Amino acid sequence: MADTTLDVREIPPADRHPKIHDAFAELERGETLTLINDHEPKPLFYEMQAEVDEFDADGYAVDHRGENEYVATFPKK
Repeated sequence: MADTTLDVREIPPADRHPKIHDAFAELERGETLTLINDHEPKPLFYEMQAEVDEFDADGYAVDHRGENEYVATFPKK
């Protein structure tokens, strides 16, 4: 299994969620999308929780590593 890392800090905000959803859809079961963002992706968490059955919300984690750097993991069931 290979995990995927996506740094969205340089992507325009309006384009981020579609790109993230596409990357998540490409994952195999049991893999994880690691997202590097400039803010805590709580709205994305709620969106994924409500709309994506394969998202393992219990395995979600976020780490605030510094100014403008949040690293979140989005596991796929």
